[in-house]
Amino acid sequence: MTNRPYVLLSCGMSLDGYLDSAGDERLLLSNDADFDRVDEVRASCDAILVGAGTVRKDNPRLLIRDETRRKERVARGERPDPVKVTVTGSCDLDPGARFFTLGDTEKLVYCATPALGEARVRLGAAATVIDGGDPLDLVRVGADLAGRGVRRLMVEGGGTMHTQFLTAGLADELQLVVAPFFVGDSAAPRFVGDGRFPWGPQHRATLAEARPIGDVVLLRYALSDRFTA
Repeated sequence: MTNRPYVLLSCGMSLDGYLDSAGDERLLLSNDADFDRVDEVRASCDAILVGAGTVRKDNPRLLIRDETRRKERVARGERPDPVKVTVTGSCDLDPGARFFTLGDTEKLVYCATPALGEARVRLGAAATVIDGGDPLDLVRVGADLAGRGVRRLMVEGGGTMHTQFLTAGLADELQLVVAPFFVGDSAAPRFVGDGRFPWGPQHRATLAEARPIGDVVLLRYALSDRFTA
């Protein structure tokens, strides 16, 4: 499958595989040095994708923090920040969320066909709403992004999005940061859910890098032959 961007999954998790706590307060899984690394990775990508649940729960900005990196992008003829992308079945999204209101870049919403009309009314000029199929099809999303010039796509979550990209075999690289503590609460969200994954005991992913960053560890896995070091 080459009619899609290079897909890089980025995730932080606890030692026992959780993405967050079960409460309302967001759990910080990383440190300042790793946040800066993620910022650098964002600056190297054409688009950043999160699921609609992440937009609702975390209200992310999805912008590059370092001003020098933003200026370097502009010097290359790019916008200061990557395109923002989300996918949704119902379009239960607030046009006042930071995903839509912050950043001088495109905001793309891939919506399941039955909710397309409602989504365009709800979001108005806040985003470009695109038919994602019925049911929503990530292959279709990838092909459309490629047609819009997106060559490198960073998927930042949440766990449902990571699971869908992985089980569909649409990921080329996984950057997984492991935090040095346990969450220990089965009600908390996990890194991935149930599914049939291409990488199992008989077909292991290839570890390309293991790097301590302060008190966390970055693990980079090659998931396809498109992997770039």
